[in-house]
Amino acid sequence: MIGAASHIALGFPRLLRQKARVTRIRTLPTALAGAALLLSGGAVLAQIEGGSRGAAPVDSGSAYEVSGVTVDVAGKTADAARYSGWRLAQRKAWVQLSNRLGGGGGLVSDGTLDSLVSGIVVENEQIGPQRYIAKLGVLFNRTRAGSVLGISTYADRSQPMLTIPIQYSGGVGQSFEQSTQWQQAWARYRTGNSSIDYVRPSGSGPDALLLNVGQTQRPGRGWWRTILDQYGASDVLSPVVKIYRQWPGGPVIGVFEARHGPDNVLIGRFTLRVGTSDGLPQLLDTGVKRIDDLYQQARRNGSLRVDYSLSPPPTPEAAVIDDLPTDETADANIAVLTGGEGISIVVQFDTPAATAVSSTEAALRAIPGVRSAATTSLALGGVSLMRVAYDGDPAALKTALEARGYQVFGSGQTIRIRRVSQLLPPDLPADAVTTG
Repeated sequence: MIGAASHIALGFPRLLRQKARVTRIRTLPTALAGAALLLSGGAVLAQIEGGSRGAAPVDSGSAYEVSGVTVDVAGKTADAARYSGWRLAQRKAWVQLSNRLGGGGGLVSDGTLDSLVSGIVVENEQIGPQRYIAKLGVLFNRTRAGSVLGISTYADRSQPMLTIPIQYSGGVGQSFEQSTQWQQAWARYRTGNSSIDYVRPSGSGPDALLLNVGQTQRPGRGWWRTILDQYGASDVLSPVVKIYRQWPGGPVIGVFEARHGPDNVLIGRFTLRVGTSDGLPQLLDTGVKRIDDLYQQARRNGSLRVDYSLSPPPTPEAAVIDDLPTDETADANIAVLTGGEGISIVVQFDTPAATAVSSTEAALRAIPGVRSAATTSLALGGVSLMRVAYDGDPAALKTALEARGYQVFGSGQTIRIRRVSQLLPPDLPADAVTTG
């Protein structure tokens, strides 16, 4: 049957066959070709330098926020209804803020509220010809609101915490490599009412290279110190969400984890669900709020503390040998013995037994240039003090002591010596040693 009809292939008529696309290449003049290369190069640079990897966080450090204020008002026009709705939202939000801060919930005039309110956040609104229905958020200036309520505006906040939001979707983890809805949710979250001082990167510049998923799984403190110093933070927080879609457009399940520190310690975990994929932004906003609550609770109970191993190591200090008290009578005897000649050097040495005193004095007297060696302060079982009269440079005495098997600490006219046990060379067996 197929051989009888030459225009039929694989059971499809010729008009329904898929044809390969033919690309025609025209030869351009040299000048036009150079211009095309410049334009294409510019496009490549634009793709590399694109700033669509993240979102700048909102500034909420100096404002009290009251969210979820519902209004339903009517007016002669749509603008009048909306204006009345915002007025009503300010009054309701002020009552809630006053009750929350212990101000008693008293109302103030609309003129005063206008000076206190720094912004209106539209969470959801429906505008009709003569009606306005909305859910709003109201931002109050922290300093002015505190002065009206008669409360202190001081907020006990944590040390700066670098925040790296990580999203797993389809089994792939991302932080700032590309713009994610989880990072955008953290960018629009207002942290003015939180006791955690979040440092939220915008995702631009070197953020994609420094703050990636792999970095959150590296416990090495050295590189973490460099990153935290770059962003002005003291520790790191890693809020994680794992998104599971049941089917396209269907329910979405989010598994949220609050993690802390370079060791990625788990603070808490919970699960949220929405019926459709359109509700994913609301799901993530709710997850941010609950993770913030987990971090604040962990800070109150002491489980969220700054890891001081991330602090720069202290600068090593030079070893200081304290001057020990000397016996003036012994100093006078040494002066008589030396005849006032030579350099006086104080030597500290271990005296576990009385025999160590005589043996150490004899060892020092045997060094060429040593005129006398006498113990001026004896501490059996500890460190004793010896005064040595030496003709020459103190550095030469130090070299001579090291050549005789002593460890020498310090320099100048105050040194500390310690006997080093003599060991056989590693390539010389014990049975090969012979005595002469």
